[in-house]
Amino acid sequence: MRDSVALTQQLRSYQTPAASRAVFELLITLLPFVACWYGVYAAYAAGAWWLYALLLVPTVGFFVRLFLIQHDCGHQAFFRDRFFNDWTGRFMGVITVTAYAHWQRAHAIHHATSGNLSRRGVGDIDTLTVTEYLARSPWQRWRYRVYRHPLIMLVIGPLFVFVLQNRLPAGFFRGGWRPWLSTMGTNIGIALLVGILVATIGIRAFLFVHGPIVLMSAVIGGWLFYMQHQFAETCWEESSAFRVRDAALYGSSHYDLPPVLRWFTANIGVHHVHHLCSRIPFYRLQRVLDDFPDLRQVGKVTLFESFKCMRLTLWDEKRRRLVSFRDVMSATNPA
Repeated sequence: MRDSVALTQQLRSYQTPAASRAVFELLITLLPFVACWYGVYAAYAAGAWWLYALLLVPTVGFFVRLFLIQHDCGHQAFFRDRFFNDWTGRFMGVITVTAYAHWQRAHAIHHATSGNLSRRGVGDIDTLTVTEYLARSPWQRWRYRVYRHPLIMLVIGPLFVFVLQNRLPAGFFRGGWRPWLSTMGTNIGIALLVGILVATIGIRAFLFVHGPIVLMSAVIGGWLFYMQHQFAETCWEESSAFRVRDAALYGSSHYDLPPVLRWFTANIGVHHVHHLCSRIPFYRLQRVLDDFPDLRQVGKVTLFESFKCMRLTLWDEKRRRLVSFRDVMSATNPA
């Protein structure tokens, strides 16, 4: 097992962003997104449904990548200057319907508390321990099982978060004026952008073009977020034993995706390195794996293996791994 503190020091040399690379990554994501978006609209207007469906795929991919550029901005990892990071993030937030400063604050809490059993509830997926689950009433268990159902986790939940919950500073209603300014400012920007597009192409065309892009991107985003920490060999500790760097390295996955998916998801699958040193720009995360090959196997989950992770729902304190409802029922009611 690597010394996570020492590794953090070694990784600091990868942190400094390059402005030219940042601009390049932004242009090769934003411009193709706009072109593909227009292509989807043109296909819809021409009634070429096969082309419409075909072009939706790369458009959604670029949309997801724009959100992950916003994610790097939130970590001050895209540009060196905070001004450029924040205003690029705010601009991306209007496109990705995510209030930048509000999301940044919640995400910072997630980074500081991920894997801490005593500080669950902000920016993470609710995860009960086996003991907590068994201590609950049948009604409470049923509610948790519904919450952890794939339809809720991957479809309804992400749509609710991106389309509805992001319209208010959820979790920070009493956090002063900044969360409200972030969310309301983003909402105004979204309203202006939507108004311009609807006035230009009509409400029906807008819904047929942008609606599926947002919905599909939300589902993909939900899946990526799920896979970043919900895998069998993840790490959870009570506050007394919690070490933030160990939780970052061993509680976050290395979601080993095929190269094309790795590109569209801006290397977010190298999540253990990202959590350990969040100031590393996404385009340098793969280089870290090349220079530290032993990190490739830490928390590694392949695309095929990841589909099995959906059944992992409870943290088993004794076995120190995530387990399924079936595992727990089998252990408590042996044949």
